[in-house]
Amino acid sequence: MKRNYILALAAALLVAPATYGQFAATGTTNLSVTVSAEAALQVTTSTTTLTAIGTIFNPYTGTTNLTYKIRTTQATGTGSVTLKVTSDFSPANGPSVATPPTAGDALTYTCTGAAPATACSGSQTASTTASTSVATFGAGASSANAGNSASTVWSLTNDPVYHTGAYSATVTYTISAT
Repeated sequence: MKRNYILALAAALLVAPATYGQFAATGTTNLSVTVSAEAALQVTTSTTTLTAIGTIFNPYTGTTNLTYKIRTTQATGTGSVTLKVTSDFSPANGPSVATPPTAGDALTYTCTGAAPATACSGSQTASTTASTSVATFGAGASSANAGNSASTVWSLTNDPVYHTGAYSATVTYTISAT
């Protein structure tokens, strides 16, 4: 009985590899991929210099350029590009987004965006507490593989109460897609 058991075990071990797959001259596999909504951006203007052009006390203006890549879900997808002033102008005694020295002082911007972006409408007021719109995207939106362009055109009040000197602020752009 013990001998029959050992022979049966040996036979099973010899046959087992043949049941799991055989070597051949060709073979196949099935590939599967799930394509998801994705978004990325690049701020191509690393430093935006705001300058006053023309007559005295005209607003300071400048342009920040972006390149975005996006793909939204076909039926229900959405996407957006927003910005937020994450570090207000410094040093003190100059322009300020959070606490302007004079009522009515503001850092505002308008937007442009190549399709499929829908650029923000009209003048937007930048904020240190909330993200504000630059562009939106609808369902099935997709950019070119190299990316598409967008921009914000800035305008900062040129208030005489600002002390002379150099001031800087940081603006953070965010893109999302569903």
